[in-house]
Amino acid sequence: MSADTPDLRQMAELMAIGAPQAAALGFRLVSVEPARGAIAVPWREDLVGDPATGVIAGGVVTTLLDHVCGLAIMSRAGERTPTATLDLRIDYMRAARPRAGITAEAHCYKVTRTIAFVRAQAWDEDPADPIATAQAAFVLVGATK
Repeated sequence: MSADTPDLRQMAELMAIGAPQAAALGFRLVSVEPARGAIAVPWREDLVGDPATGVIAGGVVTTLLDHVCGLAIMSRAGERTPTATLDLRIDYMRAARPRAGITAEAHCYKVTRTIAFVRAQAWDEDPADPIATAQAAFVLVGATK
């Protein structure tokens, strides 16, 4: 399935905004191609962790990274593959800028019969200056041994 396949884009849209949590947080699909995806969350006052700073809460960043990893897995498989997060390590490098939205991009670089491995990063203004990076492993639900 190529990056410009309407079916892949449609599945990615559903993945990015179809889940109730993603919809509540205002996620939007930025891009999708095989084994890669990007999702953004715009700044909103109700997503701020500390009103004194105006910075999006760390939990929103965690959710965004987890979600974009799932998108990368789905886009590699070319179908909605049920997954469960097995391991998600996030290294927070800095706080996001006040009143700034956040974008996250992920790459599913390896899939076995039962596990998918993904790397991701989140940034506010410049991908070269990430807020956080992630390394994750996901169980492919229903996969056979």
